[in-house]
Amino acid sequence: MLFWEDLEVGERYELGTTEVTREEVISFAERYDPQPFHLSDEAAAMTHFGRISASGWHTCAMVMRVIVDSFTQRQLASVGSPGVDNLRWLKPVFPGDTLTVTSETLEATPSRSKPGLGSARSRIEAVNQDGVKVLTMDTILLVLRRPSAD
Repeated sequence: MLFWEDLEVGERYELGTTEVTREEVISFAERYDPQPFHLSDEAAAMTHFGRISASGWHTCAMVMRVIVDSFTQRQLASVGSPGVDNLRWLKPVFPGDTLTVTSETLEATPSRSKPGLGSARSRIEAVNQDGVKVLTMDTILLVLRRPSAD
């Protein structure tokens, strides 16, 4: 199990990858973001996207899945998050893209009010298969502290 004390400021690591499929782009858009350029080749062709693109919210959901899978694999003692800051969708994400997600720990702070917790601020980045950055966000993560030997 990885605890708050195991996090190192400046540490950067690859969390994993995810494939973007046309079926998932359309399915997500139909349910949550039914803008025409997420649903129709013809509508998308009339926009600056030029073709169907994933919703930014779908991109966030795909990145979140990679993050959670990494936490599970690494057995990080995460207990949630109070939110994200500075979310940016930098470039469109298209069906057929492969996104690689990385994290850099920016700061780690022990909780003053809850001695069993610490927080960590991380910069999350997703790049496509061409190395083009498509998303950045700063996350705040709550992590259990290592239990004392008492």
